Amino acid sequence: MSRVNRREFIKQAASCGAALVWRSMAAHASTVRWQERRDFFPQGVASGDPASDSVILWTRRPPASQAAEKLTVEVAEDSAFRRVVAKSVTQISGDADWTCRVMVAGLKPRAIYWYRFTDEHGFGSRVGRTVTAPADQDNRPINFAFVSCQNVQQGACNAYRRMIWEDERKPAAEQLGFVLHLGDFVYEIVWYPEDRPQGMYARRLRDLVRYESGEKINDFHVPTTLDDYRNLYRSYLLDPDLQDARAHFPFVCMWDNHEFSWKGWQSQQNFGSSRPAQKVKIAANQAWFEYQPGRFLKPDHRLLEHFQAPRVSNTPLKTFDDHGLGLEENNLAAINSLKTYRAFRYGKNVEMILTDNRSYQSESISLQPLFAPFQVQDFPAQSEEIILTLDAGKTFNHGKPPATIRFKGQELPNPRRDAAPQSVLGSVQKRWFLSRLRKSQATWKIWGNSFGMLDLRLDFQNLPPEIKPQWTYPGYGLTSINDWSGYRTERNEILAVVRREKITGLITVVGDRHSFQAGVLSEALPPKEFKPVAAEFITGSVSAPGGAEAAEYNMAKDHPLRPIYLHQASPDSPLSPAINLSLMHGVRAALALQKTGDVKQALAARNPAHAPHLSFIDLGGHGYTTVRAATAEIEVEFVCIPRPVERSDRTDGGDLKYRVAHRVKRWKSGEAPELLRAKTEGELPLIS
Repeated sequence: MSRVNRREFIKQAASCGAALVWRSMAAHASTVRWQERRDFFPQGVASGDPASDSVILWTRRPPASQAAEKLTVEVAEDSAFRRVVAKSVTQISGDADWTCRVMVAGLKPRAIYWYRFTDEHGFGSRVGRTVTAPADQDNRPINFAFVSCQNVQQGACNAYRRMIWEDERKPAAEQLGFVLHLGDFVYEIVWYPEDRPQGMYARRLRDLVRYESGEKINDFHVPTTLDDYRNLYRSYLLDPDLQDARAHFPFVCMWDNHEFSWKGWQSQQNFGSSRPAQKVKIAANQAWFEYQPGRFLKPDHRLLEHFQAPRVSNTPLKTFDDHGLGLEENNLAAINSLKTYRAFRYGKNVEMILTDNRSYQSESISLQPLFAPFQVQDFPAQSEEIILTLDAGKTFNHGKPPATIRFKGQELPNPRRDAAPQSVLGSVQKRWFLSRLRKSQATWKIWGNSFGMLDLRLDFQNLPPEIKPQWTYPGYGLTSINDWSGYRTERNEILAVVRREKITGLITVVGDRHSFQAGVLSEALPPKEFKPVAAEFITGSVSAPGGAEAAEYNMAKDHPLRPIYLHQASPDSPLSPAINLSLMHGVRAALALQKTGDVKQALAARNPAHAPHLSFIDLGGHGYTTVRAATAEIEVEFVCIPRPVERSDRTDGGDLKYRVAHRVKRWKSGEAPELLRAKTEGELPLIS
C-alpha cells in the first residue's frame, strides 16, 4: 500500500468502521493508569490487515462488575510503553457487541509495535504485538504463515502455540509478518454433547456454545440470529492459544463457508435442499465485521461507522445472471452488505489478492436436484467427465454440448445444455481479480484462495477385475466437486488467462481441504494436454478432522476399496493413509502395497499419468504453513503436528510430527513452474 496523507486515512478508517489514531512525531512514556485485567477483556486483543503505514487494532470490553463506555488505546515502540507513539480515546457500545476497532496510521514500515486498551476505570487489556508491512520497494524476503479450519469444539489449537514458540526463536529477519487465515475461523455447526454422546470419531465434543435462538437440524445446531453468531465468536475467542496468536501476530482473514453456513451459497442455506436465508447471511456478515479487524467495505465504498444491516426478507431465488448470481433484491442486499475481497502490497516481492469464494458462488452442481440422476452411488467419487459436462453447460465442447449424457448404460437428457457455466467469483469480482493479476508488478502474485484448485482424482478405471464393483463411469473419479474441481470451466478460464498473457509468479495458497497438498495447476491433466502455469499449496487444518481420519471410522474393514484408503501391515499395526498413495500414484499402487507390504513394489505398480501435478499430499495433516517469498524463489513449509484431540500442556504446543518444505524458483514467461523438495524433518506420511 502506498503511503497516504491524513485526509485519506480518515476516509479509510471511517469506511472500515474504525476510529483513527495518528502517530505522534515524538515518543513519550505512557501516562495512562493501566492495570491489566484480562477478565474484563475476555476475548483478548487483535490486529489485522497491516499496511506499510497503518494497521487495525481490535478488542472487546463487555459490561462487567464495572461497565465501561470508552477505551484509551496506546501504541508503543516497546512492550513497557516507555516510547508511546500514538494514543486516542474511542467509544464502545452494545450496538457493536462492545467491540472496538481502531486504525493506527502514520506508522513506520516493517516495524514492530505494542498496543493495549484501558477503560475509564484504569482496567486494561493484555498487551498485543503487531507488525507493519514493508514499504512497496522493500526487496527483502517476506515471511508469513497461513492457516484454516479451526474447529474448537472438536480439537485444540496447538498449532498456534507451536507457531508462536518457533517464531520467537527465529532471527528478526525471519520472523512472520502476519498470519493469513483462509476461512472456517468458526464452525457454525455445533453438536451439543448430549445430542452426540459418542463424540466425533474418537474426539471429545466440548460444550462450547449454546444458541439462544438456534435451529436444530438432525443432531446438530446452527445459529439463526445476530446474537447467535456473536455468541459463537465470543466462545471461540476464549480459546487461549487462538487468543495468544491474535495478540502476537497481525491476522489477514477471509471467510469460507462455516462463517455463514456449511453448504451455503450467496444468501442461501442447504440442509438437504436450498432455502432462502438472507437474514441469516446478514447476521453472519455483521458478526464477522465486529470480530475481525480488517479493511472491509461496502461495495460502493460508502463511509461505514458501524455495520448497517439492510432490511431484508428470506425470499427464494428465481432469476439469475450468466454467472449464477441470484438477482432477487434481498439476495443482493444481503451479499453486498459487506465486501471482503481485497488486495494489498507487501513489499516488492508480494502482492496478496484475496477472493471471496462463497458470497457470489453459484449453487454447486452436487447440491442441485438435476445432479441426482448422474450421481455415482457405489464409489466415494464422481465422474470427472460428467462434472465437466454439467459445469460447462452451453459452453461445453466449444459451444456444442451434447443433448444427452451417457450414464450407467443409458442416455440421459443433458439438463444444462442451455445453461451458462457455473461460477465461484461472479462477474464483478472476477473482473476485479483478473485486473489485479494483470496489473501486478510484484515478484509473486499470491492468491489467497479459500478452497482448492488442485484436482484430486482416483483412477478407478484401473481396478483389477476381481475387485467389485467396477468403475463404469467416464473418466477418472473426482474425490471433491464442491470446490474449484466442481467449477472447472471458470477455473480453466482463469488459468488460460495466465497462460495466454504469460503471467508468471502466480502462487495460490489455500485452506478448506483439511490436508497438506502441494502441486502445480494446469487447465487439464493427462490424457489431455498438461501445461502447468501456477503452483498451489494447501494447508492442513488447525484442528478440524480430515479425510484420513474420517476413513478410519467410516470405511468398513471388509469394504473392497478399503486398501485404497487405509493401509494396515498387520492386525496390530497402526493405520496409515493409503489414500495419499492412491491419489499420488493410482489405485493399483495402494493395492500392491496392501498385498506385498513393500513400498518399492507398490511404486512399481504406479500409474505415471495419474497425478503429474501433485508433489505432496497428506489427507491426515494438521498444523500450519509458512511462506518465505524472495526475489528469486519462494519456499513453502508444511508444519505438521499430531492429531490435536486435546490441548497440549507444553509451551511449544507439543510434538512436531514432521515438516516438509518445497521451493519454487521464479519461472520465466513460457516456462512451467516446478516444485523442488527443499528439506524434510520427522516422519513423512505414507508415500508423500
